[in-house]
Amino acid sequence: MPKDVSTEEKILAAAKQVFLRDGYHGARMETIAKEADVNKALLHYYFRSKDKLFEQIFQQLKGGLLPRVSEIFKSDIPLFDKIRLFVSDYIDLLLENPYVPLFLVNEINKNPEKFMQSAGIFEKVQSFMPYFIVQLQDEIEKGNIRPIHPMHLLMNTMSMCAFPFLGKPMLQRVVGMSDAQYMSMMQERKQIVADFIINSLKV
Repeated sequence: MPKDVSTEEKILAAAKQVFLRDGYHGARMETIAKEADVNKALLHYYFRSKDKLFEQIFQQLKGGLLPRVSEIFKSDIPLFDKIRLFVSDYIDLLLENPYVPLFLVNEINKNPEKFMQSAGIFEKVQSFMPYFIVQLQDEIEKGNIRPIHPMHLLMNTMSMCAFPFLGKPMLQRVVGMSDAQYMSMMQERKQIVADFIINSLKV
C-alpha cells in the first residue's frame, strides 16, 4: 500500500520527541508508536527499525546545519565572527537534539567510511573547509593570531560544544542540576566557548 506523507511526518515528529526525551538508547519503537498514535505494525511498515528511523531524522538535522555552516565559512566576515556564529549554531542544534553527539560517536566508530558516505558529510565539508583554512592561514601569516593547525582549532571548538551533551548524565548528577538548569547553562556556553577559543588564538 502507498505510504501516506502525513502519517510519516507524524511518526518522525513523535520519534524526535521520544529521542529527545529518552535518548537514543532509551527510545523504544513501542513508545514512538504510542506517541505517534499509530500501531506498531504501521510504524514498522514506514520504518523497519529504530536505526532507520533515527537515520531519517539525522538526515533532516544534517540538512539544517551543514548549509548554515557552509554559508558561515564561505562568507567574508572576520574569523572571530565565524567562530562565534559556528559555536552558537552548533550549540543551538545540540540543545534541540542533545542525543545527536552520542549517536554520531557510535555510528562513526562502528563504520566511519560507511557513515561518511551515507550521510554525504565528507563532500559537503570539503566544499567549505578550504575557505576556512585559507582565512586561518592568512590571519596567522599577518601575525593577527597564534599559529595553530586547522584540525586543532576544529577539534577544540567542536569538543567544547559537544562534550557537555555527551557527559550530561554524569555532569548533571555531580553538581545536582535539574534539566532546566543544565540546559540554561548550555545557553551560556555559546559565549563562554567562543570567548575561550578566540582568546586562545589572540597574540
